[in-house]
Amino acid sequence: MRVRATARGWTAVWLVVLAIVQAAAFLAVWRVAVHVEVGQWVDTVALTGNRIGQDRIDGPVDRILNAMSVVSLLAATAVIGFIALIRGRIALAVTATLLIAGANATTQLLKYGLARPDFGIDPERIYAGNSLPSGHATVAASVAVALVLVLPRTVRVFGAFLGAGYAAVAGVATLSAGWHRPSDAVAAFLVVGVWAALAGLVLLITQREQAQVESADAHRVAATVLGVGGVLAVLACGFALAWLVDLRGTPPGELARRPLLVGYAGSAAGIAGTMGVVMALVLAAVHRLVPRVKG
Repeated sequence: MRVRATARGWTAVWLVVLAIVQAAAFLAVWRVAVHVEVGQWVDTVALTGNRIGQDRIDGPVDRILNAMSVVSLLAATAVIGFIALIRGRIALAVTATLLIAGANATTQLLKYGLARPDFGIDPERIYAGNSLPSGHATVAASVAVALVLVLPRTVRVFGAFLGAGYAAVAGVATLSAGWHRPSDAVAAFLVVGVWAALAGLVLLITQREQAQVESADAHRVAATVLGVGGVLAVLACGFALAWLVDLRGTPPGELARRPLLVGYAGSAAGIAGTMGVVMALVLAAVHRLVPRVKG
């Protein structure tokens, strides 16, 4: 019993650290991309780059984004809650629902509560105001993470890759459609990551002392693949955007095709990479939060 209590204690510490780190990362993204002039410029270059090949992807992008609505979010939440309930996990159903609701409510509050200074970099969208975080990216990521929490261990890895891929595509789609800057999608994924850590704490608190956590249920290989792949994609994004900084004296609309493509592709990698890291962290801890035997 003491060993079990100690394990739960370390898991709780880990979840608190994850929540703090992801919240700090969100603040850093918001500060640099919104309140630093060069950050706004890089964000705008990436968004301007969406014009490359846009006519060929408009159809699929529109279908992806238009499928996300309040009705579809409610339907997805109901399905996720149902999966947890048929497994006899009432606390899990409630927690997964709170994760989705909390993440999306937080995104809307931040979007309308945060200000965006005008540096004269993106005059076409200045009247749109702040767009960080992305609501569509939050919907996709929160549903994906909640689904991984409620799925049985036998299909959890499949759900993690499918969910991470879906959320990453949705995040990139908001950039491709010109609806959001890349920092908006990255910030949305970090909001979901914070709420995933908080949801994990709730599951840990409601977990019975005699619950059996099996190390065999840890998805270490899959989590490593997602995490390493995500980190490499984020690093590629960093190198691409760093290369752009030398051109910061040029208005985004006057840049040549190559820097626009670098900004767009690099930012797309950063969006996908961030989601990969967030999902890897969830997958690495879920076996401790949703044990095989409830007790």
